[in-house]
Amino acid sequence: MTHRLLISASLGLVALAVLGLPASADSVSRPKAVVELFTSQGCASCPPADALLTSLAEQNDVVALAYHVDYWDYVGWEDTFGAEAYSDRQRAYAKSWGSSRIYTPQMVVNGAKGVVGSKRNEVHGALDHSSLPLSVDIEHEGDMLKIAIPPNAGLDNAVVWMVTYLKRADVGIEKGENAGKSMIYTQVVTGQQVLGMWESDTGASLKLPLPETLSGANNGVAVIVQQEHDGLPGNILGAATFER
Repeated sequence: MTHRLLISASLGLVALAVLGLPASADSVSRPKAVVELFTSQGCASCPPADALLTSLAEQNDVVALAYHVDYWDYVGWEDTFGAEAYSDRQRAYAKSWGSSRIYTPQMVVNGAKGVVGSKRNEVHGALDHSSLPLSVDIEHEGDMLKIAIPPNAGLDNAVVWMVTYLKRADVGIEKGENAGKSMIYTQVVTGQQVLGMWESDTGASLKLPLPETLSGANNGVAVIVQQEHDGLPGNILGAATFER
């Protein structure tokens, strides 16, 4: 029997405070890219993209996340990780680029460019020209995760997102285009939540309670700083992950 993972509810213990950070915070290592894969267990062309995302996640300079959409469920298999919110995120990207077309598998690199997720050369070509201008530092201290994001007056203000995920899930697919296959999925997004705003002139500091953040089967969390324009997702400025 399959089940759906629900979008994370608001964390009552999240504390967000804005403050100036020393310039030394710039020395924190940062990934060059955030890669968001929009995929589905009901899509026959998605397994190569799922495998490519797994290999990208093994690179220490890439934050890889798999958003399972729900619009393939009509073919007979309800994606066990699919959610309307993830389909809506993909639609919002398309709208921000002046398009109404969405498809799987699609990889979005740094919120700025969409490519066919199974075309390895296109994906790596997009990554070769990628960089993130903002460092995000996550420190584990007791039962808390301390996140520090330095100021950068040359950038516009942005939204701070928290995204929880599963590092690995094994799924036997019984119906649909991938019927009979046993699939391994990685970096599977299980929830997303806005934590607050990052102000370019002051930076930001926030704390997350680890037990509530990584509850249940969740074993990874990404903090992403992303610009928005007219309510639509824009360029990603910085990101970091913590896994247990």
